[in-house]
Amino acid sequence: MPWNSHWVGVADFLAMGGYASYVWISIGACALAVLIESLQLRRRHRAAARRVSQLRGEA
Repeated sequence: MPWNSHWVGVADFLAMGGYASYVWISIGACALAVLIESLQLRRRHRAAARRVSQLRGEA
């Protein structure tokens, strides 16, 4: 069964059967949450590494 058996073309796929606004907003919100979490994790990791360096006297 081909992946696009329910859609005639790309436009039908992107329309998501009339639920495109819900689907794509949800995907965008999840992607934004993952991006924000990744950036915060990087910031916390760098702060922790700086703190460890200071505690070791390597500053």
